[in-house]
Amino acid sequence: MRIVERDIRDGQHRNPTERLDYFTTAYFHQPAELRFEVENAGMTLEGLYGIEGPGWMLPDVEERLKKPERRAALLRVARLLEAEPSVLGCSAHLLAVGRKPTSAGAPAA
Repeated sequence: MRIVERDIRDGQHRNPTERLDYFTTAYFHQPAELRFEVENAGMTLEGLYGIEGPGWMLPDVEERLKKPERRAALLRVARLLEAEPSVLGCSAHLLAVGRKPTSAGAPAA
């Protein structure tokens, strides 16, 4: 419980045990915090996306992915929600897309 409480409190996930199922040492960004980091680095945030969306939490996600029609439905929901601010934190992984400002006269990348 202490591990989870710290995850929520400050994003620091520390596993002081030898249990592999408690995961590794990591930092868990909140979506607003990742947005701030990108902008604070001098980049323009182009988009913030949840990679998995909430589908990864389904107990039968592996079975859904094996059936084409269920996989299509799951992917459609993921695409609909990938940039929805109210559910970004439900995704296990976030992707920030940023653009570095160009210098005056330099071609855009």
